[in-house]
Amino acid sequence: MEQYNKLVRDRIPEILDAKGVVYEKRIASDQEYKEELLKKINEEVQEFLEAGNIEELVDVLEVVEALKKLPEYSDVDKIRQIKREEKGGFDDRIILKGEKD
Repeated sequence: MEQYNKLVRDRIPEILDAKGVVYEKRIASDQEYKEELLKKINEEVQEFLEAGNIEELVDVLEVVEALKKLPEYSDVDKIRQIKREEKGGFDDRIILKGEKD
């Protein structure tokens, strides 16, 4: 039987209860929550890169939204807009080729 110990979406315990699955549940500390979100974003990005489907992209965005609620990332939308104004986005699909120093 596969073992797991990871951050899950809020309704997963309810879904497991309905299926009669036995599990242990606890609430992460602030530091552990941040660490688990960082692990989770890596996991979800890898799954998106492998599958390339919209469901996996949604999972990446869900983790990003959770990270944005942490104090150290609370200004992410403001900083994103500043960077967009300074350097632009990716709308023009520009590809550069050259050599790095």
